[in-house]
Amino acid sequence: MPRRTASPLSLVLLGLGAFLLVLAPLLAWYVEPRAKRTPIDIDQITVFRGTGSYFDTEKIKTVHDQRLTITRQVRGDVADSSKKRAVWDVSTSVDPDKSLPAADPHDSLQWTLERWVTDRKTNRPVHCCGEEPYFEGEAYLKFPFDVEKRTYLWWDNTLGATVPLTYRGPKKIQGYEGYRFTGTVKPTKTGTRQVPGRLVGLRQGQVLAEEWYANHGIELVADKRTGRIIYAAIGPRKTLRAPGGKKDRTVLLDSEKIGFTKKTQRAQVDLADDDSSRLKLVGTTLPLVSVFAGGALALVGGILVARGREARSNGSRGDGPGPDPKGPHSDTSPSALQHSTM
Repeated sequence: MPRRTASPLSLVLLGLGAFLLVLAPLLAWYVEPRAKRTPIDIDQITVFRGTGSYFDTEKIKTVHDQRLTITRQVRGDVADSSKKRAVWDVSTSVDPDKSLPAADPHDSLQWTLERWVTDRKTNRPVHCCGEEPYFEGEAYLKFPFDVEKRTYLWWDNTLGATVPLTYRGPKKIQGYEGYRFTGTVKPTKTGTRQVPGRLVGLRQGQVLAEEWYANHGIELVADKRTGRIIYAAIGPRKTLRAPGGKKDRTVLLDSEKIGFTKKTQRAQVDLADDDSSRLKLVGTTLPLVSVFAGGALALVGGILVARGREARSNGSRGDGPGPDPKGPHSDTSPSALQHSTM
């Protein structure tokens, strides 16, 4: 029987096509899910700005219509982080213009230092590694990957509890579309502070005044794929009340809206666009290209292999009759015929 072979080109095309067909689900189901992890080497600053009122300790009174700046720096602790958890140290300061730039964060109107530990896949809290404060919820510094059109529980550190944020539809920030979520916080007692009685309308020297907190409005816009917050605005209100009182006596901080500056918006949008594009590349674009290209190459390679074998088989048979199966000693061989006629 003739041996059937295929050309090297057809085999290369067939092999490459098969490789791409295997690569497609590998990218979509293995590589892309493992790329959706909260980064641990983060080091970034976001700035909020707005106008409002604050208690001036030098004047011992509340001053109004002042520009307020909130500066937040987030640094990842790579050493304490792991494949499963992200550890972020977060420094947040609130300043009027007169304390900017603050050489020492302790000079700010308000300064907090926090340590957030989250699951890198789900964004849920992980209670370890010196976490401070103990927090709950689904979103704070970011949303989970693949943001859904639903209500999320956002952690409000001043309140010390979660706040439901309702999905309000898409919104573009610097031309880039994300999902918008909003919520409010009703006046809530959050603690006590020893202050002069006159600050809460009492005559005695020192009293244990009640601290109350509310938020006029929380607005967050998150990138749909990565959960990165590309815009944030808050409306904090912190006041003092007399023990058991029902009326705010002194305003410590109050602003209808303090939001991301244009520069911060642009930086957050650029980061979100870059991260989202990479996830889309390995999770959608490359798998689709691999499927179509792999299918086409495998089809072409298979056709060439089949045609090569068919041509090889036909060429080995030739166009004329084959040799006499009985050889030269057959009764009808030319030598026999010639000899009989001599």
